[in-house]
Amino acid sequence: MYTYAFLPNLDASLKLPTGIAKPVELLRVHELAALIEPDLEVANLQESDDRLMRAIVSHDRVIRQMFQQTALLPLRFGTQFVSQQGLIEHLQAHQSEYVAKLAMLKGRAEYLLKLVPVPLAEIPIAAEVKGKAYFLAKKQAYEAQTAWQQQQQAELQQIAEAIALQYPNWVRGESNSDAKGTIERFYILGDRIQERLLYEHFKTWQMQYSAWEISLEEPLPPYHFV
Repeated sequence: MYTYAFLPNLDASLKLPTGIAKPVELLRVHELAALIEPDLEVANLQESDDRLMRAIVSHDRVIRQMFQQTALLPLRFGTQFVSQQGLIEHLQAHQSEYVAKLAMLKGRAEYLLKLVPVPLAEIPIAAEVKGKAYFLAKKQAYEAQTAWQQQQQAELQQIAEAIALQYPNWVRGESNSDAKGTIERFYILGDRIQERLLYEHFKTWQMQYSAWEISLEEPLPPYHFV
């Protein structure tokens, strides 16, 4: 029983999208509903890299489309239950826990704050500089680079503290490196009604912390808060 998400069992009708292969359905259990695609087999999706990637994209699309209509608890790609009865029993066992989470997430979204380190502009050493003057210039360049990296780390800590001060629900993501350096990510659970305030904070952080190129992504389902 392939499952995309858990959501409130609403009386209002929801527009259900097409899933990975067929239209999705709702399995309703008391105050909860599971968004399912009953006959989908994950093993069949792994027959080729292309098919698997298209399935992953479709899984995410379904969750995002439903998130525009209601609060939900998104599940990882590939989440399956052995049977419909097994899923029903799971929802019965975790009813109060999931209902409480959905109530906490109502009207909220996940916002990704992405930080890319700004490189220090290198001052080239003139070709005519030789001997001690050359090594002094190299030493000064090294010291300047070290000081810049220290400033970046200090600003990174300040950004984390600023986020924590304004938003009680946030998660620091894993760092990863590319040609620009080590990229940092912060996931913020924010109120969509007060989204304007988040963008104001974002603009303030952009101005305050010059050692980082800071961007704010569009609101997403609460992947990091379930």
